[in-house]
Amino acid sequence: MMRIAIDARLVSYVQGGTSRYTLRLVQAMAGLVDRETLLVLEGKHTGESPAWPENVRRAQILTPPHHRMEQITLPIELLLLGADLLHSTDFIPPFRRTCRSVITIHDLAFLRFPQLLTPESSRYYRQVGRAVQSADAVIAVSEATRRDVLDLLKADPAKVTVVYEAASPECVPLPTDEVEASRARLGLPERFALFVGTIEPRKNLPVLLRAYAQVWEEHRLPLVVVGRKGWLYEEVFRTRDSLGLKDEVQFVGSVGGDQLVHYYNCADCLVLPSLYEGFGLPVLEAMACGKPVVVSNVSSLPEIVSDAGLLVEPEDIEGFAAAIGRLLGNPELRDELGKKALARSAQFSWERAARETLDLYHRVLAKR
Repeated sequence: MMRIAIDARLVSYVQGGTSRYTLRLVQAMAGLVDRETLLVLEGKHTGESPAWPENVRRAQILTPPHHRMEQITLPIELLLLGADLLHSTDFIPPFRRTCRSVITIHDLAFLRFPQLLTPESSRYYRQVGRAVQSADAVIAVSEATRRDVLDLLKADPAKVTVVYEAASPECVPLPTDEVEASRARLGLPERFALFVGTIEPRKNLPVLLRAYAQVWEEHRLPLVVVGRKGWLYEEVFRTRDSLGLKDEVQFVGSVGGDQLVHYYNCADCLVLPSLYEGFGLPVLEAMACGKPVVVSNVSSLPEIVSDAGLLVEPEDIEGFAAAIGRLLGNPELRDELGKKALARSAQFSWERAARETLDLYHRVLAKR
């Protein structure tokens, strides 16, 4: 019987796409294996644990995430736990291996846009090339990310497999009365456009704000920004203030995954003007709630959205203003694209991701 260790130390340490990916994948895989198969690794001092499935075993380990000592101490802890395979869901595995290794690469933004990283993050993620060479298999979350892994890291194509993410199971269209109750509880406006993501340069929020200044002039509908402050966030607030949008743009900070569904359902549309995305999970989650989306025509976003949304070049302020304006001013178009978005999102599922990931584990362990 195989024993798969899943590095889940980030899940209770920081909210974000990697944490949500890890939690959803484990929840989906748990329904397909017996209790002895999955071993979730949690940090001893990284905060409150999420609700893991009952048939998943947990181990609290001393090695903190992204720590300079993890290359030394994590292999020892894996050896003591008797793991046959480690799945590193945040890129970097131990290079001194005591078991087989699978890593997930969510994006290579730090190579495409190195100037957009903190020095600390840059030093940590600089190890990714060695991680890809060391791993037995690499999961890329989109074809766009797979292309980047092959182009930028010169990985063996046979080693890199695409396994798509999916929206959280709770991301569904809610009944009208529940939407209105959520709107009142959260203090959200009757109509608005929504952005979800970390406030950092890669998300290209200054372009969205400049576009929204034009949208506001015509439609007088606010923009709601959900997400924590990240690296170099100050430029976003300077842009907002210089455009005179202090009251028109509402920053609500970080929101828990169980609350996001209510923001999606209350919004008219989601806008994501990113310079780069490895997958773009908020886009798929909004689509799963039946909401139309306006996104950048770069990296993975056209692959995920297909013809179920409006695509704009990331630096095209006028283009974003026009696309957002079309949706806010045209209920028939919102309804049409919302239905397309819902149908498109149904093509992605965590059960499928879980089955494909488990199949990859089996193939790796079958190798001599």
